Amino acid sequence: MIDVNHQINAVRRSVGKRTLEAGEARVTTISQVYDATVDDVWDASTNAERIPRWFLPVTGDLRVGGHYQLEGNAGGTIERCDPPKSFAATWEFGGEVSWIEVRIAAEPEGGTRFELEHIAHVDDERWEQFGPGAVGVGWDGGFMGLALHLSSGKALDAQEVMAWMMSEEGIEFMTLSSERWCEANIAGGEGEDVARAQAARTTAAYTTPPDGA
Repeated sequence: MIDVNHQINAVRRSVGKRTLEAGEARVTTISQVYDATVDDVWDASTNAERIPRWFLPVTGDLRVGGHYQLEGNAGGTIERCDPPKSFAATWEFGGEVSWIEVRIAAEPEGGTRFELEHIAHVDDERWEQFGPGAVGVGWDGGFMGLALHLSSGKALDAQEVMAWMMSEEGIEFMTLSSERWCEANIAGGEGEDVARAQAARTTAAYTTPPDGA
């Protein structure tokens, strides 16, 4: 489906903290430069007809103040939008609320950088168990989908994607993603033992078949 090592290495990952009105929050940041125009990347990431071609089916009102819902995943409220540069929204899933911020900008040497921040309260239970990989591995998969879509102009086949995820290549991709998020977590100040334990749980969660076989 894709060159696993090339895609993993094409992505920048970082982990940090931010102070919100409600208290301290953890920030997971992921970005990649695509060989596409700003307008094309913006349209791919905000057009309800294009989002399902590389990510997930989406319903709702994709305007400021509107509510969106990703099929089988998160929903939320769109809080800010500055076309074609940025948008921000709540990310509501599993009874917890976090936030995403997306920024899109032309790179000086060509191409367009797509950057996403996922911001969660420090008491987020999934973070305590899995670290940044709790959201990071999933976003890595989304960035891979966007790379495939922008390079081909085609929609991804959901069944093919699911089959690939459980293939040897797919498992390698998710394992490498988890390892890279572990490295970013340590660089962001987490203790190595804690970060590696979180990454081990993340890798197992993404690569173990539902029946445990």
